[in-house]
Amino acid sequence: MKIDKIESYLAGNGYVLQIHTDTGISGLGQTACWGYPEAVERVVRRFEQYLIGQNPLRIEHHWQYLYRMGPFRGNVLCGAISAVDIALWDIKGKYFSAPVWELLGGNCRDKIRLHLLMGQPSPDAMYKAAKDAVAEGFTAIKFDPLVDGYQDMTQDQLIKSVCEMVNAAREGGGAGLDLVVEVHRKLTPMNAVALAGALTKFNLYFIEDPIQIDSIISQAEMAKRINIPIGNGERLTTIWEFRELLETGGPQYVRPDVALAGGLTHCKKISAIAESYHSAVVVHNFLGPLVTAASLHLDTCIPNFITQEYTKDDESDRYAYFTTSYRRQGGYIPIPEAPGLGVELDECLLSQTPFESMNTTGMPIREDGSLAYSV
Repeated sequence: MKIDKIESYLAGNGYVLQIHTDTGISGLGQTACWGYPEAVERVVRRFEQYLIGQNPLRIEHHWQYLYRMGPFRGNVLCGAISAVDIALWDIKGKYFSAPVWELLGGNCRDKIRLHLLMGQPSPDAMYKAAKDAVAEGFTAIKFDPLVDGYQDMTQDQLIKSVCEMVNAAREGGGAGLDLVVEVHRKLTPMNAVALAGALTKFNLYFIEDPIQIDSIISQAEMAKRINIPIGNGERLTTIWEFRELLETGGPQYVRPDVALAGGLTHCKKISAIAESYHSAVVVHNFLGPLVTAASLHLDTCIPNFITQEYTKDDESDRYAYFTTSYRRQGGYIPIPEAPGLGVELDECLLSQTPFESMNTTGMPIREDGSLAYSV
């Protein structure tokens, strides 16, 4: 079996590829490098010069070759490798008539717990959304409580505003709902320490990305300075970065994205490194059913999984070009049983879907004219 063609699509909110073999088996992949999917598409074009004619089952070998064929690294490169890697696992699963998780070591669980992504503009709306999530069967939610204009609030205003949102979620969801607070890298270390202190009383599951991600050491130090568990890593891409994060900061939740951090091949290794630090894995994902499917296969086969990020956009007509074999049941998804990833593509429908970049180049600006995300 040989790779004989790679089709690329810039459509919807990003970049999707399909790798075809001379046996008629094909595999789907996607990148989570949503800021620069056009760049990922160009990198995959360069990858084609190596991949065409190769045996698609040599996944680890191809991963190493693509990662090391040039002296450059980063999100775009790893985002391209991730898309290819996911597609190759899809092919391998179909070739052996087995779900990908079976080839990765078998299932550690029978269903995947989800935490629902939600953003609400006010405490009243947050209260209702949390209450509705519980009624639907979810046991965890994630939300960003920093409302518009946070960048010009005094520290007292910011802390009180966030506490009002989190309190509404706690009252709406009750003790049976885990709360994840997503900060989206908006705070300075000092703001983050002060805010975390005020949020301690709400028994958060964890707080995510409280500060900018430029420095692994700075991120890791936050885990030592605040008394709420921290989740980090949705923009990290390699085992070396995650090792340094854990080595410097100790146990915390790691947040690899299978469509950015080297695909299933590499994220299985990241999960093992996290396991050695007694750190749980919370896979990052919000880009649709294909990335969700790949994430489910990783979640199924690792022992230190706790919850999978999920958006109900997956169930909308927005992703009508994907057909999935899995179905959500309340706050869980039973593990996929179909060969490969369990996702089929309507190529005609995808090719007719306009590409709408998520990178709007917009940035929040403080009242004094400076960038709100600059520190």
